[in-house]
Formats: sequence, C-alpha cells, structure tokens
Amino acid sequence: MPRPSSTPPGKKKLTLGELENFESGSGIGVTGSVDGHQLVLGNSALMQQAGIELGQLSDEIESLRRQGASVVYLGVDSGLAGVLAVADPIKATTRDAMATIRWAGVRIVMATGDSEIRARAVAEELGIDAFHGEVTPDAKLEIISQLQTRGRHVAMAGDGINDAPALAKADIGTAMGTGTDVAMSSAQVTLVKGDLRGIGEAMHLSDLTVANMRQNLGFAFLYNSIGVPVAAGVIYPFTGLLLSPMVAAVAMSFSSVSVVSNALRLLLKK
Repeated sequence: MPRPSSTPPGKKKLTLGELENFESGSGIGVTGSVDGHQLVLGNSALMQQAGIELGQLSDEIESLRRQGASVVYLGVDSGLAGVLAVADPIKATTRDAMATIRWAGVRIVMATGDSEIRARAVAEELGIDAFHGEVTPDAKLEIISQLQTRGRHVAMAGDGINDAPALAKADIGTAMGTGTDVAMSSAQVTLVKGDLRGIGEAMHLSDLTVANMRQNLGFAFLYNSIGVPVAAGVIYPFTGLLLSPMVAAVAMSFSSVSVVSNALRLLLKK
C-alpha cells in the first residue's frame, strides 16, 4: 500500500530559483533573471519593449479580454511563454456611484493600466463618458494636465502607487482608504471604506456646506447692518434710541448661537 503523500492536495514542493537583476517598470510590469533565464512579466507595452511577439496567442488573449479579464504576459528568453488572466469584477455599488456623479453634472473619464478592450468593456457597462487603456502613471498625469489647460477643474480618484502623481496634480485628489499609503498621502480626500459612493456623498456634503456658509454670512450681514448703525447713534436724532450695552451683548451672543445652530443642521442632512 503506497504511503500517503505529505504534500497537501493541489500543492507541489517546488524549489524556487534565486531572482537576480530585478527591475520594476512603472505601470507596465517587472523583469529579472532566474537560473540564467531572462523573465519579463507585464502588459503589452513591456512585451513590445522586450521585442516579444504576441501573435501566437492572439485568439486566446482576445477571448479572455472579451470576458472582462486583464491579461498579463510572461516572456522567457525573448519568447512568449504564457499569459495570466486576472479578473477584477465591478463592485455592485459602483453603478450607483457613477449614476450619482453623472447626475451632478460631472464628466467621468477613466484612465487605467488595463488593456483598451477591457477599458472599453467597463466604460460601456458603467456608461463612462471617455476612457483610456494601458495608461502609464506619466500618461495619467498628462491627461489631467491637458484637462486643466482647457480650464477644467479635475478631481482624481485612485488607490495605487501609480496613481499618486495624478492624485497630487489634480485639483481634488481622492484616495481609497483600502489603497496604498502613498496614494492617501498624495490626495486631499480619503474615503475610509474605499466605496466610490463616498464621492457622491462628499459632493453633496460640500454643496450643503457652501450653502450653509452663505446663509451664515447673510445672518452676520443682517445683524451688523442693523446693530452697528443703531449702536453708532445714527438713528438717535430721529428716534432718540441708543443701543444698550446689555442689549448689544445679548445680540452678539444670539448671533453666534444662530450661526452655530445653522451649521449643526448639516448633521441632520447627511
């Protein structure tokens, strides 16, 4: 009777070679050598730089992309050894988030390192206005710069290291709390839960805050436009009225209370 294997099902005791000459290409992949073999792992742009042809698996790659998967290529010694398909399903909450942002009159542009086919599929499913696929960090930065040159106010949402330059460049950078530390450090706003619906909530809260500020300024202007002339004795020659210091103190206190109370109404509208 054969002895049971100590290796768990689906596991293999592999001896891994030592990685040498490791290099990371920003937004495109990684390269290195193992046991004398040159390895390249990344997107089609990196394969093109390495001179690796992708035609032999073009049908399989196209099929995977149509299924919504992102394809990562593996090259060994200047030849294509295989592909890895990574599926990143769209969150159920993303559709609601896109609808809310679009309803607010914001034009949505998607810039992703994924392939053009994958980017197009996601854009069509979510109703995104414009998209850019296989975008490097520098290209994301250029897209934002071009929009700003046209006089647009740009808000950028991202969660990765590659998004950090664009988050810093945007007028409003929004990082996901579930992302990298460098992304959160580069952004002005962080969504703790990493839910894109938080962007719509932040926009709504911002509108309420600005409206509240205007109301408070109006209250202050009203109080001062009435109280200051009376305290200065402007109407004394006509009415014989002066503003008592006690009344002035109460009026100032009431002004502060009314402004604070009006601001606290935001807690009820969240």
